[in-house]
Amino acid sequence: MDKSSILIVDDEPLILNALKRLFIDSPFQVLTCSDPLNALKLIGEIDFAVVISDYRMPGISGIELLSRVKVLKPETVRILLTGFADLSIAIDAINLGEVFRFIPKPWDDSDLLRCVGDGVSRYELAYSLRGADEQKLLSIAQAIELKDSYTRGHCERVAGYTEQIALSLSLSEEDRKQLRYGSWLHDCGKIGVPDSVLLKKGALSAEEFLSIKNHPQWGYDVGKRAGFHPFVLNCIRHHHEHIDGNGYPLGLAGETIPLEARIVAVADVCLSPSSARQLPDFYCKVPSCSLPLQEGPLSANTLIAEKTDP
Repeated sequence: MDKSSILIVDDEPLILNALKRLFIDSPFQVLTCSDPLNALKLIGEIDFAVVISDYRMPGISGIELLSRVKVLKPETVRILLTGFADLSIAIDAINLGEVFRFIPKPWDDSDLLRCVGDGVSRYELAYSLRGADEQKLLSIAQAIELKDSYTRGHCERVAGYTEQIALSLSLSEEDRKQLRYGSWLHDCGKIGVPDSVLLKKGALSAEEFLSIKNHPQWGYDVGKRAGFHPFVLNCIRHHHEHIDGNGYPLGLAGETIPLEARIVAVADVCLSPSSARQLPDFYCKVPSCSLPLQEGPLSANTLIAEKTDP
């Protein structure tokens, strides 16, 4: 299929018809299926960008279906749709099916369309990254930045800073190359953050900021499927960890944070004051630091940023 394909699985014909009508003007090729076992056959034959599944169906549950999709087609983005808003269901969906989003019924049309669009973007990113050469990696990073005017050009500036830090630490040429890739792609997980959050003017709510905080893990998941070097994966996943353990996504502290991620974090933080985005009051902003870019290799001792690296 030329268009990105999505599959909707629900045992209720009225639901399937309503969802198919919702996507009639979308740029996606939409298929529907009322039987989860038949859906698995389709998934084996067609590369779907997104699979949306109801939770409660005869035969197998939506969580079991999505967990099988994860094995059959790990790049396919999985969304669970359910009228049973239960915390245990959400936990199982995340742990077993690694779902991208958990959507309650009745759904909001705009939210669901946006969610599927974000899922398709994530799927396309995963395929683009696989086997990409250096120029393509940079082009992908620049394309992701186009979503957010605040970060346009950010990945290349971060790469320039990290190169100087890496030289001052006498890292090998291969390590510097992988660090450069990690610098370019450290924010690639933002492809999964809704535009309404990335492009919002003014302060983000706590819920919106939580969406932002998910991007390192999303980016890591995509990069891992693409077969990235561990250096690159660490930069993507851990560049928001803090030395004091109060960062995210894992709350690592001190030297348990990989060195390459700490290098990217320092460069990222030193550039962040140029952003006009307002974060919630509870977010601890790191003081500005100055990098003498025209004065030769940097001493690691000059790179002092609170909560990032001493």
